Amino acid sequence: MVTDTNRLTTRCCIVGGGPAGMMLGYLLGRAGVDTVVLEKHADFFRDFRGDTVHPSTLQVMDELGLIDDFLKIKHDRIARMDGYFGQHKLRIVDITRTSAKYPFIAFMPQWDFLNFLRDKGQRFPHLKVMMKTEATDLVWSGAQVVGVKATTEQGPIEIRADLIVACDGRHSVVRPAAKLEVEDIAAPMDILWFRIAKGPETESVFARLEPGKMMVTIDRGDYWQCAYVIAKNHFDEVKGRGIDAFRTEVSRLAPILAAHIDDLKSWDDVKLLTVAINRLTRWHLLGLLCIGDAAHAMSPVGGVGVNIAVQDAVATANLLAAKLQKGPVSEADLDTVRQRREFPMRATQAMQVMMQNNIISRALAPGDKPLTPPFFMRVVNAFPLLQGLAARFLAIGVRPEHVQSPEAKTQSTP
Repeated sequence: MVTDTNRLTTRCCIVGGGPAGMMLGYLLGRAGVDTVVLEKHADFFRDFRGDTVHPSTLQVMDELGLIDDFLKIKHDRIARMDGYFGQHKLRIVDITRTSAKYPFIAFMPQWDFLNFLRDKGQRFPHLKVMMKTEATDLVWSGAQVVGVKATTEQGPIEIRADLIVACDGRHSVVRPAAKLEVEDIAAPMDILWFRIAKGPETESVFARLEPGKMMVTIDRGDYWQCAYVIAKNHFDEVKGRGIDAFRTEVSRLAPILAAHIDDLKSWDDVKLLTVAINRLTRWHLLGLLCIGDAAHAMSPVGGVGVNIAVQDAVATANLLAAKLQKGPVSEADLDTVRQRREFPMRATQAMQVMMQNNIISRALAPGDKPLTPPFFMRVVNAFPLLQGLAARFLAIGVRPEHVQSPEAKTQSTP
C-alpha cells in the first residue's frame, strides 16, 4: 500500500465493514493481497442487525482455523424451530437431522462477529481496516472504476485500487454511483424489532401466527429478541393505537413476555425494519464488483442474510485472490463471481418469496377466520426427515462455499 496525506493506493478497496466486507477483507489479507476495508462508523455496534450465524458460516470459520476461538464468544444456540400456526403447533426445522459439522444456529451480536474478524485480521500485514471512513463517490477513468472518494476525521481522501468491492449493504452508496440496475421484488411486510428481558423460563416456540398477526421470539439468554411482523407501510397505523395497545397485543401473542413487557416504555424502544428484496441485474463494471446486500438484498425470512453475505465473500476470494496478487482482474473474472453465486441467491430469494406468499401474507390478511397450516407445513411436521431437509436448505444453503483461497506463506505473528 502507498499512502500520502490525501491519497492511498492499494490492490483492493472494500467499501463497507459488514459481514461480506470483513470476511472478504480477512480472506484477501490472509492471501497476501493488499486490501483496505472502509467502515463509516467508529465501531460495529448497531442494534438489531442480523446476528444468526448458520452452520455454513461456522464451517467457514472451522476451515480458517478460527472456530475454537469463535465459539468462545458469548452466544446462544438453537437446533430446532417450532411455531404456532393458529392453534396448531408445528416443528418445521431440525438442524440435528442434517450433516452439518456444527448442527445449530449460533445467535451472536453482529458487532462481536465483526470485531472478531477485525481482531484476527490484524496479524495480516496486507490488511488495513479504516474506521470512521465513509465512501462518498467513485473515481473513474473513462468507463473504468479506479477508486473511491471518502471522508475521514482528517478530511477527504481518495483510495485508488485495481478493484473496488461494494459491500455497503442494501443502502449502498456505490451501487447508485455506478448506475447499476436494481430489480425489486415485492415484500408484503415490515418488521418491528424490540427486546424484552427474560427470567429463567424459556420455550422452543420460534414463531406465532394468528389472523392478522405474526411475531417471532428468539431466546438470547437474558432477553428475548422479538420481531413483530406488520403489513407493508402500516407502522403509522400500529403506532397510532398507542404503546399500551401494542404491549397488550404482544403479551397476548406471547404470554411468556408478559412479566417484563414494561421494558417497552415508548416507541423509542421499537425499531422499524423496512423489508426489501432486490437484486442487481449486473454485479460488476470494469474495476468494480458488488456482493452481499449491495448485490442482492435478502428478506429477514430465515435469517440468512449474514450467511449469504459470507458465502459471497468466500466465493469472491476463491475466484479472485490469486489473480489479484498478480494485478488487475478482467470483467470476465469479475463475472465469474456472479455466475457462481447467482443461482444460490435466486434460490434463496425464491424460498423467501414462497414463505411470504404462502405463510406471512396469509397471516397478515385481515379477518377472523382461524388459521390452518398450509399442507406442506403439515407434511413437514409429520415427517422428521423433511424437517432435516428444510433445515439443510435454511442452515447450510444451496451450494455452500468452502475456503479455497490461498494463505500467504509469510504472515506476522498472531
